[in-house]
Amino acid sequence: MPNTAPIGPTINRRPAVTAATGYPRSTLYKKIEDGLFTRPVKLGARAVGWPSHETAAISAARIAGHTEVEIRALVKTLHANRRKAT
Repeated sequence: MPNTAPIGPTINRRPAVTAATGYPRSTLYKKIEDGLFTRPVKLGARAVGWPSHETAAISAARIAGHTEVEIRALVKTLHANRRKAT
């Protein structure tokens, strides 16, 4: 049976992100506006998604009890790392 696991980072669409975080659509976009979640990556003219490792990092920070100030710093770091990757 061939290995069908994704290779490298994956990009999740909004339904997967809302399922993983428990945030409804409106809360997700409010958190983005407040700097508490990363901005989506454009996939096409009408499609966006979020790198799975960013969603996991933010969820782990929430679970660990990080403050909003710490999560904002994490989000800034994740955005900066996107720029380094290009």
